[in-house]
Amino acid sequence: MAKNKTAYVCQNCGAESARWIGHCPSCNEWNSYREEIIATASPVASSLTVRAKRKPELLSGIETSITERLTTGISEMDRILGGGLVAGSLILMGGEPGIGKSTLALQLALAQKSRKVLYVSGEESEGQVKLRASRLPGDNSECFIYNETELESIITQAAAINPDILIVDSVQTLHSSVLESSAGSVSQVRECAAMLLRYAKESGVPVILIGHITKDGSIAGPKVLEHIVDVVLQFEGDGNHLFRILRPAKNRFGSTAEIGIFEMDGNGLKEIMNPSELFINREREQASGTTIAATIDGLRPFLIEIQALVSTAVYGTPQRSATGYDIRRLNMLLAVLEKRAGFKLGLKDVFLNIAGGLKVTDPAIDLAVVSSVLSSNLDIIIQNNVAFAGEVGLSGEIRPVARVDQRILEASRMGFETIVISGYHRNIKEQPGIKIQAVNKIEGLVRFLFT
Repeated sequence: MAKNKTAYVCQNCGAESARWIGHCPSCNEWNSYREEIIATASPVASSLTVRAKRKPELLSGIETSITERLTTGISEMDRILGGGLVAGSLILMGGEPGIGKSTLALQLALAQKSRKVLYVSGEESEGQVKLRASRLPGDNSECFIYNETELESIITQAAAINPDILIVDSVQTLHSSVLESSAGSVSQVRECAAMLLRYAKESGVPVILIGHITKDGSIAGPKVLEHIVDVVLQFEGDGNHLFRILRPAKNRFGSTAEIGIFEMDGNGLKEIMNPSELFINREREQASGTTIAATIDGLRPFLIEIQALVSTAVYGTPQRSATGYDIRRLNMLLAVLEKRAGFKLGLKDVFLNIAGGLKVTDPAIDLAVVSSVLSSNLDIIIQNNVAFAGEVGLSGEIRPVARVDQRILEASRMGFETIVISGYHRNIKEQPGIKIQAVNKIEGLVRFLFT
């Protein structure tokens, strides 16, 4: 009979200790150690029996075959995956509660035509999944719903149904009878992920796992979970806004520089093919403090609206607030404006907002941020046919940014007449219908905008 031992395991990183300790030396988390029962040997043979051992083969003698990817029926997901699902791949999709992970997974299952899909729900009953599916687009007559949390039962049913795609919601609810620890523990998550990976590789069925995230934004469970899977997708968004961004953090079969943008409505997630039209409103009444920035997230260029409000501080201490933008970078840009351009903003409140609820880290929007602040401070309107793309340095110089040709092309496609960029760019491709205005310093930007 197999002997069991107990150990204290960090629920954040998976480090083990023979006794309880309050501070994890590996990940520096406090009060993260929990006692778990660990089996020294598997008490029962699982359905995934070990096959006969194979001999090593020479690299030159291995035959490769290019298999066709399975399209998901959602073009945004196909693009970030590199063309679709790879046979035998294990995909992990994480996100905050209520962000739409289960909705996207069920929508993917319903979008399959003439393919068997096994959707395993450990959090909702079959009736609840049916209610959710009734309001989503797509109709797949070969979509099977299974409410189960025991991994051995899930693999047994998957072997009987032989689906084309297996979806598990969520990995934190799974438990294996091999281990005596509770579901969601480090050992259970690690073991269940490893068994599902083995099932995917042996059967050739792509498996999609849904995972929860911790308060700091990382996927809950041991870090080894992200190393086991082939693809890690982060589903991001703000619960107060309708937009969602699907971003690959790891992809063994494609690029991690792509993003997919969705809009949440009453009928599920709607794909956004042209985000520039969604994030800017050129029909609005023009007002001071509003500019348009040409940004790039991943490989996709699009235009966003920057809003700034500068007013006299009436509460004594001036306030600085930024939504969707790094407040420390805003303070740096305000210091550059005061030191290099002579604008006295130290006694004024400055508020900045990225319209649409986006969070942007691209330094190329510095030029648009500075222009918005100056426009609001002087109460002078900047025409809505002007876009900006440039990084502002501490010396007040306008620095060049990456892939400026794509930004110019996107601005031209959206009907903008002028784009302001750094004068240090070389070999810029002229685009029809748009004027390229080059500036080298903050002083040159002020002269262009307000003279």
